Amino acid sequence: MIMYVIQSCCRMRPFFAHRGHFDACRLVSTRLFSLNSSKYSSPVPEKKLFTPGPLSVSLSVREAALRDLGSRDTEFIDTVKFLRSKLLQIAGVSDSYYTTIPVQGSGTFAVEAVFHSAVPKSYGKALVLENGAYGKRMGKICETLKIPYELEAFPENSKVCVKRVEEILRDDPSFSTVAIVHCETSSGVINPVEEVGQVVKRLIPNGVYFVDAMSSFGAVPLDLERANISFLVSSVNKCLQGIPGFSYAIARTEQLLQCKGNSRSLSLDLYDQYDGLEKTGQFRFTPPTHCMLAFCQAIKEFEEEGGVTGRAKRYKENRRVLKEGMKKLGFEEFLSPEHDGYIITSYKFPKDPHFDFKTFYNKLNEKGLVIYPGKVLNADCFRIGTIGNLFPDDFHELLACIEQVCNEMNIKLPIT
Repeated sequence: MIMYVIQSCCRMRPFFAHRGHFDACRLVSTRLFSLNSSKYSSPVPEKKLFTPGPLSVSLSVREAALRDLGSRDTEFIDTVKFLRSKLLQIAGVSDSYYTTIPVQGSGTFAVEAVFHSAVPKSYGKALVLENGAYGKRMGKICETLKIPYELEAFPENSKVCVKRVEEILRDDPSFSTVAIVHCETSSGVINPVEEVGQVVKRLIPNGVYFVDAMSSFGAVPLDLERANISFLVSSVNKCLQGIPGFSYAIARTEQLLQCKGNSRSLSLDLYDQYDGLEKTGQFRFTPPTHCMLAFCQAIKEFEEEGGVTGRAKRYKENRRVLKEGMKKLGFEEFLSPEHDGYIITSYKFPKDPHFDFKTFYNKLNEKGLVIYPGKVLNADCFRIGTIGNLFPDDFHELLACIEQVCNEMNIKLPIT
């Protein structure tokens, strides 16, 4: 009887939703489940994710995933075509010169797919520009794939030095690929991608310039053509606020076509993935249907907010509220003031003897607020993301809770 009522309620969802009563329908379902099983005795409270990913997403995005579509369904094939086109529009490039290749899996799958596909087997050699954990991950991928590479390391609290890149490429123009992270999410540094791209274009004009824009695409403006970008990768669960499940590469088509036969992997072969999508509109292997349906709604909400400009405006305001509030509490940022990123902020651990990050984290988590551990190597830090479905009021709430938690831990405020 209980299951019958729930199923009937779900079938009537369009009726309820049209009248603004879907939340009531969901509440009925939750309460009926609680009668049937102690496991569902109370609804699980929502948490706000102040992290670089997974991110908080809107309820409407999650609801858009509540449909089943077959991978061969014409509606799904049209959905994939729509999303590939929309991502080019967001990137500000023409489909005459660029294309989008979705990849099943997290952002790292797309990063690895580019290295598999874009670095020639016979003469390929990569220069990886690293100033944080995600640049290091690029180097590890090259090492794992046995791709010849050199890793040029820069301090974690500074940007990649354009002059140094120029020196390296002048001394050794044999590199076939140069790779860089746009927003180094381990610290929050925004690297000079366009300036480095100009150097690559001048010194190795036939080379591949690969940009990991995982946590920046959709909110930090970037001119792909001016930057001479060959491949750019990102994930749906970052600034475009979809649910996790797939990533994508935006590639200069002319250079992608030269990648045929390069890949050291079957499933991560970008050329083969592209070729299949162009010929049939279908994925070679099972696609993330529900995630892609949700991403359609995420794109709609992105456009309604004003695209890159609108989303950047909200994220910047989130960052302003966070920055001012944490400064009043005495927390010190890892990066110096000349860094103007607004994606994620790293804070140094207070020197107060009562501070313990695990306790600090758990107390905030109990209040439904999730922050992130640090990833920099030369300082003890934690990170707070300002992206995702979060708004300035959420950061006022976070700051009030941080103050409360510090008082509970007997940490003297403001921190000195």
